[in-house]
Amino acid sequence: MSQANVASADGSECAGLWDERHRAAQTVPRPAQVLLDWPHLLPSGGQALDLACGLGGNALWLAERGFRVSAWDLSPVAIERLSALAADRGLTLETEVRDLTARPPGPSRFDLIVVTHFLDRGLAPAIAAALRPGGLLYYQTFNRESVSARGPSNPAYRLASNELLELFRGLVVRVYRDEGRIGDTSRGLRDLAQLVAQRPG
Repeated sequence: MSQANVASADGSECAGLWDERHRAAQTVPRPAQVLLDWPHLLPSGGQALDLACGLGGNALWLAERGFRVSAWDLSPVAIERLSALAADRGLTLETEVRDLTARPPGPSRFDLIVVTHFLDRGLAPAIAAALRPGGLLYYQTFNRESVSARGPSNPAYRLASNELLELFRGLVVRVYRDEGRIGDTSRGLRDLAQLVAQRPG
């Protein structure tokens, strides 16, 4: 999981919580399922942002595929560990300790933005605007119609049904998946919503 969503904590407290988790982590996270499910929609390269990157499973995967990758997170421990991992693999990343609420991405900077297990509804307009025309957003996080205990216990940090479509309604939806609790809940994508959307133009 990436940057924390703690409504009562200021930035330093929030970073401290995640510093502890990232320091204790034994493995590098896999890239997000939304990337693994829809790799054929990715551009052949360009400038990518792994926003609230945590230990950077997405960033490393994208860099290995030729993207120029920026990876931002509130946790200094996460950024330090990610920088070391990238160096060990011979990959070049632009890593930055960054409070995304205070310093969201600027407009028209990225061909691809990936957001995994991070939800700050107020950042949605800035995230959409940070895409260059034709750029893609890959977004995945926990929903409220879950079938397990994975993810945040506070429903404020989980998506309502179709909420990603509302948050990014100015983008062209290429993929949306949110299976809720219907049907055979032992199969399919559960507990999560996925979006792949494109900035017009």
